[in-house]
Amino acid sequence: MRNDPTSTAAAVLARVGGPANVTSVAHCMTRLRLAVADPTAVDEEGLRGLPGVLGVVADGGSSVQVVLGPGMVGEVTEAVRERVREVPEEVREQVREVPEEVPERVAEEPGGGAGARVADQPVGAGAPLKEQLRQRNATPFKTALRRIAAVFVPLIPALIGCGILAGINGLLVNAGWLPGLTPALAAVASAFMALIAVFVGYNTAQEFGGTPVLGGAVAAVVVYPGVAKVTVFGVHLAPGQGGVLGALAAALLATRVEKWCRGRVPGALDVLLTPTVTVLVSGLVTLYGLMYAAGVVASAIGTAANWLLATTGAVAGLVLGGLFLPLVMLGLHQALIPIHTTLIEQQGYTVLLPLLAMAGAGQVGAALAVYVRLRHDTSLRTTIRSALPAGLLGVGEPLIYGVSLPLGRPFVTACVGGAAGGAFVGFFAMLGDQVGATAIGPSGWALFPLLAGNRGAGVAAAVYGGGLLTGYAVGFAATYLFGFPRRPRSRARSRSDSGSRVAASA
Repeated sequence: MRNDPTSTAAAVLARVGGPANVTSVAHCMTRLRLAVADPTAVDEEGLRGLPGVLGVVADGGSSVQVVLGPGMVGEVTEAVRERVREVPEEVREQVREVPEEVPERVAEEPGGGAGARVADQPVGAGAPLKEQLRQRNATPFKTALRRIAAVFVPLIPALIGCGILAGINGLLVNAGWLPGLTPALAAVASAFMALIAVFVGYNTAQEFGGTPVLGGAVAAVVVYPGVAKVTVFGVHLAPGQGGVLGALAAALLATRVEKWCRGRVPGALDVLLTPTVTVLVSGLVTLYGLMYAAGVVASAIGTAANWLLATTGAVAGLVLGGLFLPLVMLGLHQALIPIHTTLIEQQGYTVLLPLLAMAGAGQVGAALAVYVRLRHDTSLRTTIRSALPAGLLGVGEPLIYGVSLPLGRPFVTACVGGAAGGAFVGFFAMLGDQVGATAIGPSGWALFPLLAGNRGAGVAAAVYGGGLLTGYAVGFAATYLFGFPRRPRSRARSRSDSGSRVAASA
């Protein structure tokens, strides 16, 4: 039975400190992403126990990710947003002013609740280790990666839609069908990518505390056709030079300039001077520095990716396919989105996504092995049956949090399957058969409509399909043979001895 999104939203909010404790709400394909003012009010165990919640990723800081799965996550996110909007600002300000002695305060609250559970946690045996892991995951580097990922996550639906339309248009053009429609489809599919820098700038300013439209205005300089008349270091700039990386840097600079102005410009002149100075300074720095530098970095990313696959494709695929599941588990896989987007801007497809997608194939193979081996575990087999369709379509969280991670060893053997699939695809890249994806987001079988390559979509689909089958097979075999603990030798010997004694007495 499908869970009610409204009830799920209410239950989630109750376990993250209430709507007033939530400072921002977003979602990707499978996860509800919340930022909270008081992290100690989050009841992780309570969240994990909710019906419909497949897992929770929390770093001990202000970020909480609730894994809900595709489809459901969008409906729950909207319900959460509605409740968060209803909170009066004065109530929200009170929640933000959290006293330093939070554990003592919440421990004295009548009835305990989530806060009391957090206050009581240090007396538990595993609390010190858990706290160390929280601090390790809340490093400035990881926090910065998550914030940058938050800039690009909202763009994924448009990337998927435009990528699929571009693939359909390519098939129609190659087949010579509907020549009157294909130019229109090309315009619809390409318009977003042509202006993606503006959206990146808008989201960057919003994420880092600036005025979103100013971030978008400065980032628009990157794609404005008139920059072709600007000369930097003796070379004319090209519209789009630097791509999303240049837009990201430009909007970050605009946010810093805006904040600097806000604290120094008189209130009466703020509405005039602050936007003007922000756009002027950031725009000029973008033209005469950031676009050129970001263009060099973007070109280096494309060159490095192609070189890596052409020379060490099998090894690179093995490493990337084997390590991607832990990144998904930690929620850090979204940090790769700027790299994917840069490659799509440059080459029309990202050669890294098909390699990373092999991790999902290893996960599916491991889940099938668990299903075969644990025939008497009805509950686990039911979970596998319900999560397997999503896994085949590249949504790995249900299988990760519901099957392989709780069992331990199958998570490792799933990574082995992913490594094998990645090595397969990487090997063909060494032979000159590149496989890429025209958009990011889907993987598994859902990635087939988005596949492209230097030798056509047919060859790309064949190589990618072979990688999936390899990942399934190796993930299944590794899990079936090594994914379960063997019976302790002492226990087996005692049973053998008792059996001998029974036979002798008989």
